[in-house]
Amino acid sequence: MLKKKLNCVLLIDDDEPTNFYNEIIIREAQLSDQIVAVQSGKEALDYLVSIKDGAHPQPDLIFLDINMPAMNGWEFIEAYKKLEENQKGKIVVIMLTTSLNPDDELKAKGLDNVHDFKNKPLSVETIEEVVKNYFSD
Repeated sequence: MLKKKLNCVLLIDDDEPTNFYNEIIIREAQLSDQIVAVQSGKEALDYLVSIKDGAHPQPDLIFLDINMPAMNGWEFIEAYKKLEENQKGKIVVIMLTTSLNPDDELKAKGLDNVHDFKNKPLSVETIEEVVKNYFSD
């Protein structure tokens, strides 16, 4: 299905079963061998600014939940914008939500750092669409 796998996918969702399910779908779609799942926006920021082997981890893709306690998806995006360029990398951010609120989708479309807005649950079809739109040569 994919010409080349993504280096790393970061899942940000406070619901552990959702992260687990999304990991299974990503593996099924053979999108990436490296999947990092965190349960809060803060954890995701800590991961992005961390240093491993002398560099910041640079996932290619982030699937971001909107509704999370403490730091929701919108607050994560605000904090993400303030990261240094070498911490942000060339990351594609896809918001994943159960929200049926059209305002959320409009808000997401108005943000430079958010590439797309998709409904949960994640599916192989959604992944194929994301790859086609953002990672095809």
